[in-house]
Amino acid sequence: MAKTTHVVPNPKGGWDVKSGGSTKAVKHFETKQPAVDYGRGVSQRRESEFLIHGRNGRIQIKNSHGNDPFPPKG
Repeated sequence: MAKTTHVVPNPKGGWDVKSGGSTKAVKHFETKQPAVDYGRGVSQRRESEFLIHGRNGRIQIKNSHGNDPFPPKG
């Protein structure tokens, strides 16, 4: 299974950064942008897929910070 890092809305308010498959947040933020910034750093260090969710829980943005199986040709 691929490693993932998620920015998700917290039901009690604010935003959480979570590792894929975990119910516990790595860190909690009051607003989305600091959560995205922190989560991006975590994802880059872990070389994982980074997924940013919207208020409705749906994925808005995906970024890969790992070894892509099919890297684009430049």
